[in-house]
Amino acid sequence: MRLLAKEQVPELHAPRTFLAKVAQSVLSNHYRRQKLERAYLEALAAMPELTAPSLETQAILLETLIALDAALECLERPVREAFLWSQVDGLSHGEIADRLAISITTVKRYIVKAGALCIMFDDSLDLQ
Repeated sequence: MRLLAKEQVPELHAPRTFLAKVAQSVLSNHYRRQKLERAYLEALAAMPELTAPSLETQAILLETLIALDAALECLERPVREAFLWSQVDGLSHGEIADRLAISITTVKRYIVKAGALCIMFDDSLDLQ
């Protein structure tokens, strides 16, 4: 999709290599979405039936999770990892710095960068 959105399409010198890379990316995205959906459904199954959201809400939540995952995938890997370790796993800045072999200041910068992306993502949602 990104390639189609470009005004000028780059000249391809190795079309088979390009197509293989596109296929690999599509397959990778498919498996990542499948894994995300499985985790979401497992979390729903663990909820008491009375507190589980409606099917419509479940579909909206899953769609939003997939879109957020795609947005985070655009970040550099260490930025994404620092953010997820902080927000999902609850690691401290020091623990993240140790894992990534970077300074705590850089960890903070990474988390702010990913957080800003999430704010822009939230603003782009059509919740009317």
